[in-house]
Amino acid sequence: MSQVTLQSTNHQFNCTANQTVLEAAQDAYLILPHSCRNGSCGSCKAKIVEGAVDYGVYQPETLTEKEKTEGFALLCCAKPLSESLVVQVESVRHASDKPVRKLPCRVETFEKAAPDVAILQLKLPNNDKLDFWAGQYIDILLRDGRRRSFSLANTPKNGDLLELHIRHIPGGFFTDTVFTTYKGKEIIRFEGPLGGFALNDSSDKPIICIAGGTGFAPIQSMVEDSIDKGWTRPIILYWGARSLVDLYRAERASSWQQQHPHITFIPVLSEPKEQDDWKGRTGFVHKAVLEDFKDISGYEVYACGSPLMVDAARKEFTEQAKLPSYAFFADPFVLAAPAETLAPNL
Repeated sequence: MSQVTLQSTNHQFNCTANQTVLEAAQDAYLILPHSCRNGSCGSCKAKIVEGAVDYGVYQPETLTEKEKTEGFALLCCAKPLSESLVVQVESVRHASDKPVRKLPCRVETFEKAAPDVAILQLKLPNNDKLDFWAGQYIDILLRDGRRRSFSLANTPKNGDLLELHIRHIPGGFFTDTVFTTYKGKEIIRFEGPLGGFALNDSSDKPIICIAGGTGFAPIQSMVEDSIDKGWTRPIILYWGARSLVDLYRAERASSWQQQHPHITFIPVLSEPKEQDDWKGRTGFVHKAVLEDFKDISGYEVYACGSPLMVDAARKEFTEQAKLPSYAFFADPFVLAAPAETLAPNL
């Protein structure tokens, strides 16, 4: 048995030799930043200030040997090897504040926002409301026991009408059904809220948001929640997509910039079409950030999209732009265990 202390908040909890630090924290009703739970995304990377851990099984590119020598570990994989651990974690939340529930809901509206993106509005029963942190997701519960996870795009203020941005994956067990049969009024069940991707409300640092494709969904929730709360922390949003049609909510993001001086919206296209007549930024979305900033050590970064984009951003921001590892928050769309459960928006 090991006692774990979170340095930033002085929270303490016990962790058995067979538990990961993340599991033990959750048993103590504490939510630490995390996403995949299998050592792939790096969202739970934290510094072990005192004590030792078994690093467990993880993707080598997610935790480098250099980072291990600097004291970093992945809390979803790391298990204690000493009687006490002191861990540096920047954001800690209480799970009891946002209880996980299983609820039915009705598909209120179905909108094709792009050829391969549908926006669903889900109405909860009897004026019920889901309490969640902007950035979290829900699991759609399928009849055969499988789950599909989707980030919430609405704000907590509007928790009675949930919004999901669903990208069609050809051959996808759930998304094929959505795109071929859904017309509205379908009854489905879900579990949530889930995940540890959320704004660090204890910080006053300026924010860089990076969205890839439907990774825009939780970013939309975060930005609009910050507006609802009256925050004026500078926010720079980079949204990367293939072509103009894939920026399916560009007008909405532009309106944030027009109405709120502290918000900047920068769309980036990797493969603009000739008919797009695109005069804006091109290339990889994380490269656009590096073109604009040489030093982001004073920022927090929130990234959501493909694992390749998130991994590249994490690596290059920390190595080239001086971003501290603990200031990078992410929700990459990766496969999670068990194999049939998919990460948000697949």
